[in-house]
Amino acid sequence: MDIKNRVIRTFTVTCFGLLLLFGGVNSSELSTKVILSTANSGASQLMNVNIAQNSKAYEVASMTASSDTAITGSANSFGYNNLGIAVVDGNLNVRESANETSNLMGKMPNNSACEILGYEGDWASITSGDVSGYVLSSYLITGDTALIKAKELIFDVASIHGDSVNVRKEPSTDSEIIGHMNSGNTLEVENTNFPGWVTINVDGETGYVSSDFVTITTQLPTAITMDEVRYGAGVSENRVDLVNYATQFVGNPYVWGGTSLTNGADCSGFVLSIYSKYGISLPHSSSGQSQYGTRISSSEAEPGDLFFYGSGRSISHVAIYIGNGQIVHASSKKTGIKISNAFYRNPICAVRLMN
Repeated sequence: MDIKNRVIRTFTVTCFGLLLLFGGVNSSELSTKVILSTANSGASQLMNVNIAQNSKAYEVASMTASSDTAITGSANSFGYNNLGIAVVDGNLNVRESANETSNLMGKMPNNSACEILGYEGDWASITSGDVSGYVLSSYLITGDTALIKAKELIFDVASIHGDSVNVRKEPSTDSEIIGHMNSGNTLEVENTNFPGWVTINVDGETGYVSSDFVTITTQLPTAITMDEVRYGAGVSENRVDLVNYATQFVGNPYVWGGTSLTNGADCSGFVLSIYSKYGISLPHSSSGQSQYGTRISSSEAEPGDLFFYGSGRSISHVAIYIGNGQIVHASSKKTGIKISNAFYRNPICAVRLMN
């Protein structure tokens, strides 16, 4: 190194030190505002790298200090490597290929999660639950925004293993049995505060299942398949139309006492609002609705018939049968309007209101 360059470097470093001591320069800005230029810049490059590292540490510390924005997990901690969450009014169509005329493979309700596999123009290749296909990527949030949203949406699910597992009113084997669950049934977990018991949500009602028969996992909402909204052959046009109308509200909120299909309804409010479109008036009560129409066996049910659930002979929940062993119903505050297995619990009765 010649004397000239050595003098320049010494002068520059000295000025830099004085700037730090007296100039009050914000350290977070140094990596962009201070650039040391010399003919032989090895020392200046090293100093610039160190400044840039300090800047990054400052930014990370600032983000971590805010409890409102700090992210404590990664996408993989939610079971996803490249998480996307649908943000839509209603449902996001999942297509077979990356165009709007291809076959529908399923629907992603608002706030449902997916694994993003790649991109093709404006489309994202995704998999969500049992559905795979393409969605318009503009309706997905990703990255840190999706992680923050996922923390709000994640919930615990109890998977039942065993047949005719008792659901009790209180966490005790001496308590009243309010229902039965079979192997493979899944229910939302409210808490695990009682040793030996899992508190579950059954259509908005609290019940207790022995932890010996339960496996708990965490999940995010996912897409629904087209099979879940199919209804079979030989069904009247009115029934087909009713099922199509009812299932378009999947993903909308549950609100106790509500009757709004978009802003929120409870189970009987959902049913009365759907049927009102077809000129059928029903009371805002699941037990009251069970007194209308003709009683049928659940094995005879067709899309559009009603299934009623409860404890013993006491009815507390109603759902619309949509065919293929599925129901659509306003389930609970946590899950909103959703599609479920019609026999996730034993129906008390079924009722037919239309031909």
